[in-house]
Amino acid sequence: MEPELERVKLDGTGPVYDQIRRAIRDLIVGGAWPPGTPVPPEHALMEQLGASRMTVHRALVQLAREGLITRRRRSGTVVASPPASHAMFDILSIPEEVAKLGQAYGYEVLERTDGRPSPELTERFGLRRSEKVVHLVTLHRADGRPHVLEERIIHLAAVPAAATERFAQTPPGDWLLKNSLWSQAEHALSAVGATPEQAELLEIESGAPCLLVERRTWAQDRAVTAVQLLYPGPRHRFVGRFGPYGPA
Repeated sequence: MEPELERVKLDGTGPVYDQIRRAIRDLIVGGAWPPGTPVPPEHALMEQLGASRMTVHRALVQLAREGLITRRRRSGTVVASPPASHAMFDILSIPEEVAKLGQAYGYEVLERTDGRPSPELTERFGLRRSEKVVHLVTLHRADGRPHVLEERIIHLAAVPAAATERFAQTPPGDWLLKNSLWSQAEHALSAVGATPEQAELLEIESGAPCLLVERRTWAQDRAVTAVQLLYPGPRHRFVGRFGPYGPA
């Protein structure tokens, strides 16, 4: 018998499907089954626990909804990796964000356009056609896996040095933290479906749920940058700690 299967023990309290769900959940939450551990297949759980296929299936479906397991048709079911956490109110360095996950960071600038924005960018980022900007599309990776897709506008009137910076050694967000000043920032968070182009870059299914973080910063009344960060939804969660008078 597989070692993982021997550990699944029912406590005799409540519906059988919920006993199975709790037994597997406790093994995952308690660390006995770390991320990537294969979960015994339905037929093995049925035989071991004397439960029907429908009962076992119901338990596994609930665990998948809770984000504790990942079910794949061909490779089977495994314990899911915990979602990455992000501070909602901070302007974070993405390399630091990845480092906190204990993963290796990498990035590549996929696209760059300098000059006046296109009509599409003007509308999407709320720009004036007369403004001169740097438009960048950057893919950030964690352990070689797509972590977040970034699309950024840098206002050259506020950060003229961006016109000659190639961002070969430092990603745009970190470069701006070191080379520009800001006095105000605005965040917006929404749920969107990945377009086919975005899905291909993030290595997810087209239309898969994503978290879109939109951020704008200003120095006094002058716009500095606007960025849209697209995170694959199931891999991330955002956390904001605050008190009665604002962020803590």
